[in-house]
Amino acid sequence: MDYIKKYLEEVTSIANSLDKDQIAEMAKIISELKKNGGRLFFLGVGGGAGNASHAVNDFRKIAGIESYSPSDNVSELTARINDDGWDTSYVNWLKGSRLKKEDCIFVFSVGGGNEEKNISVNLVNALKFAKETGSKIIGIVGKDGGYTAKAADAVVIIPTINPETITPHTESFQGTVWHLLVTHPLVKEYEMKWESAVK
Repeated sequence: MDYIKKYLEEVTSIANSLDKDQIAEMAKIISELKKNGGRLFFLGVGGGAGNASHAVNDFRKIAGIESYSPSDNVSELTARINDDGWDTSYVNWLKGSRLKKEDCIFVFSVGGGNEEKNISVNLVNALKFAKETGSKIIGIVGKDGGYTAKAADAVVIIPTINPETITPHTESFQGTVWHLLVTHPLVKEYEMKWESAVK
């Protein structure tokens, strides 16, 4: 019971510490993208890839925004990894998707990518390409935010409350923040099933 209590106290502390200004800026960027007919590309690895897949569904269905994630097509992703290597798998996928300045990259990552430490270099290379194309970059990351925090136009860094629970809290709050964004009045386009059923 002690662990349960402590973990949930950490959740409360994190929720109260989130940077609301950065969340508001992300909503503004997504709203502008929507007006300009841009696309959202969700990038994540591991749990972040799972969150990316879920977010693609939500932003397409609830916000009416064309959205994709490279990790949703296992055939293409593994072919690129096998033929070209992991580090370029996402950037080459973005090139194949003809990333343009009206689009936005949305990163879900615990560390945010770090080229020097050889961590999530595929994310770093994808973000460098996004900067070259003039695409907006947003993200929900943990720790110090890594390369994503440096490159992003808006980023929410999930604060480290306990060094033993960085990953579960970061990945959980990625879901919290993207659900906030997809239902934000500036972003939301369509009713959700259970909310409309109540009416």
